[in-house]
Amino acid sequence: MTDTTNPWLQFLVENGAEFDPADMAQMRFAGFDPEAPSYFAPLTDLGLIAVTGEDAADFLHNQITNDVLNLSMQEARLAGYCTAKGRLLATFLMWRRAETIYLELPRAILPAIQKRLQMFVLRSKVKLADVSDQHVILGLGGAAAGVLAALFPSMPAAPYDHVAGDDGSLIRVADADGTPRYQWITDAATAKRLWQELIGIGAPTGPQRWRRDDIHAGIPQVTAATQEQFVPQMINFEVVGGVNFRKGCYPGQEIVARSQYLGKLKRRMVRASIDAAAAAGNEVFSSADPDQPCGMVVNAERNPDGGTDALVELKTALLDAGTLHLGAAGGPALRIEDLPYALPADAA
Repeated sequence: MTDTTNPWLQFLVENGAEFDPADMAQMRFAGFDPEAPSYFAPLTDLGLIAVTGEDAADFLHNQITNDVLNLSMQEARLAGYCTAKGRLLATFLMWRRAETIYLELPRAILPAIQKRLQMFVLRSKVKLADVSDQHVILGLGGAAAGVLAALFPSMPAAPYDHVAGDDGSLIRVADADGTPRYQWITDAATAKRLWQELIGIGAPTGPQRWRRDDIHAGIPQVTAATQEQFVPQMINFEVVGGVNFRKGCYPGQEIVARSQYLGKLKRRMVRASIDAAAAAGNEVFSSADPDQPCGMVVNAERNPDGGTDALVELKTALLDAGTLHLGAAGGPALRIEDLPYALPADAA
């Protein structure tokens, strides 16, 4: 049995979860089909920063790429946190509940991001707290989400709608392959209470299934391997709603705006499949320019057929100029797949 003192993780172990506590990004459930069309996934790889205080909204508004001042309690938004050079340090899912604004991001980079944000609080009336262990985050796809209909006044009708209730927050995120997906943020006691009901409709699976669906939805996540690698537009972040160009300044804002309005963007993110293992941060090469990398893997997850589904940032000029390969010009080939959204004309 996995050695852990976290009650929620211990509960998962008791219910068939197998994982290494040192790597919460990987998990499987013995006896369940990880590819079941109706599923729910404990998103143990994600953490939460709670931002509170009289100046919380103003403070965040001046730090991240999206509008916080006008964030209502009925919506969630994507947002990024950039360096002064406009390079992404993190990408968030953000929502507001009562007097708290929540930032969801990978646990692996949370402490460093929280520490960096804290540096800029100065005299603002703001508190930042890691509340990851006080909440449970479940991702639900297919019919499994129907279990939650009785807990909330309504189900979120469209992507990035947020509904709050006594049993937590329910956020509809981007659909994947035409299937609605939801995140349920609750406490461990409530998640435990409904576990058997969820199993009656869907199969528990690891967070890697959820991340693969994010790839199919074309939603990027900055991880430790890709911090400071991308300006938001390079990974289509403005296309999926993660950047507001009408808001005020934030670190890197001038460079992000310049990338948007001056000249043609030369790099974009595409979806690809690879008949080999791949990981975020792996370089990509083109046969048309084999001596230097032309891109980088943003996110990657194994698919059921043994290959890898990936989001890949690339020089757009090389998309149709030869073949693309992982790791070296002679490495495994990439097959470009359709994204579920259209890119602006600059990437055509």
